[in-house]
Parts: sequence; structure tokens; C-alpha cells
Amino acid sequence: MGSFAALNSPSWASDYYTSWQWPLIISVFFGVFCVVGALLYWIMEVKSEKDYSLGEAGATDKLVFADLFKFSTSYWFIVALCITFYSGIFPFQTFAVKFFMDAHGTTRELGGFLSSMLTLFAMIATPLFGLLVDKVGKRALFMMFGSLLLIPVYLIMAYTQVSLYVPMAMMGIAFSLIPAVMWPSVAYIVDQSKLGTAYGLMTLIQNIGLAGFNLMIGWANDFSGAGAANPGGYTLGMLIFSCLGFFGLLFAFLLRKNEMGPNSHGLETITTSHK
Repeated sequence: MGSFAALNSPSWASDYYTSWQWPLIISVFFGVFCVVGALLYWIMEVKSEKDYSLGEAGATDKLVFADLFKFSTSYWFIVALCITFYSGIFPFQTFAVKFFMDAHGTTRELGGFLSSMLTLFAMIATPLFGLLVDKVGKRALFMMFGSLLLIPVYLIMAYTQVSLYVPMAMMGIAFSLIPAVMWPSVAYIVDQSKLGTAYGLMTLIQNIGLAGFNLMIGWANDFSGAGAANPGGYTLGMLIFSCLGFFGLLFAFLLRKNEMGPNSHGLETITTSHK
């Protein structure tokens, strides 16, 4: 909800966009709000420790770096999908509003709303997709479908005049579906004692990939002279994003193939009906 409000702030806070300072001041206000929330949480935690018996923390396993290379093939396919999926969305979001304005002639307000559609879909659809896969399984298959949706999204925006609501809705479905399935899937294929390490390593590699692809897309836009005077300059970046969707589909397919074999961890079969 916070992200949705921020992306649409040129509409509800249009009076504060008369200068560049006011949006930053609003950001500072919400930053302070977050710090206050953290302080309140700390106060509640200290009070709870005095008033309630919270139990003792469990023993933690010693981190052995050699164990990082002992995760299963399915885990590494999920990590590869994570890199390609998020790299196919987040770098685009950094300049999406400018792209909508330059290449499709939208207003800043409409561009902000189109970008916020990802957040809107995530708010509503992510828990519903999570409920669905818990009921039916087929997690790798759902991740294949989500990756497949990303491939035409950028081609539609680059080469057609189809309403931007269509590709952004498709991206919104993918943005809701894959995270709802991908992150919980790690818990099925990694031993509980190594789960924190697995998620930490996955996040580390994801952010390395994001840093690299942000630089690549920025280079592509600069190389092609992308801008309002040259909307076609965005095409190279759009093609890169589509390729990322293809590789995401490939990794999801390889994950499903592995999970349909003798080394399966139950991603395709385990449902809430299993006891």
C-alpha cells in the first residue's frame, strides 16, 4: 500500500511537485515514520520480555562455507530464476514512468499509475496465488507460466500501440505469481537448519544480478540514445528484458524437469491435503 501510494503521489500530492525539494521532504517524513515504528517495536519487545515467558532461542548451527556448495540442483535453479525474474522487472521500474512518457506520450500521473499496477496486483493476487499452489501443488509449473508472461510484455510495449494496461496487467500477474511460489519453495528443498543460509545466499546473488542488469540496461539506453526525442532507443533494453523472461522460463522448466525425476522434493505434488 505504501509503494502504491508513493507511485501515485503525482496525483494525490500534485501540489507538492511544484519543486524538487517537496517530494524529498515527504520521503524524509516517511523515513522518520519508519524509525518511529522500529522504536515502538523495540519498546513492545522489551516489555514483552519482562511480562511474558518467551522461551529460549534455539541453538544455531555453525556456518560452514563448504555447505554453500552442497545445496541441491533444484535450489540453484530457483536461484537462477530469482535473478532473471527480478532483473526482468526491477530495473525497468527505475525508469518506467519516463519510458511511458517518452515512448507512449502518457502524462506523469498516468505513468505513475501504470507503474503502480505491479504493486496493486501484488497486494491482491499474491496471497491468492499462494493459497492456490498450497491447494494444487504444481509450483514449478506455475513459475513457468509466470516467466512466460514476461516475454511478450516488453515486446508489446516496444513494438505495438496496444493499451499499456494490457502488458502491465500481464507483468502484474507475473509479479504476484512467481514470488508467491518461488520463496516458499526454498523451504521444501533445503534442510531447516540451513534455511537462513539458503535465503541469505539467494538474496545476495539476486542483488548482485540486479546491480549488473541495472548497469546493463542503463548502458543500453545510453548507447541507443533513448529519450523523448528518440523513443525507439528504448527497444534494445526491452529486448534484454524479454530475453530475461525467456531464461526465467528455461530455469523454471529445468526445475520442473528435476522435480519430476527421482530427486524430487515434492514441489509439484505436496499440497495442504497431505498430512
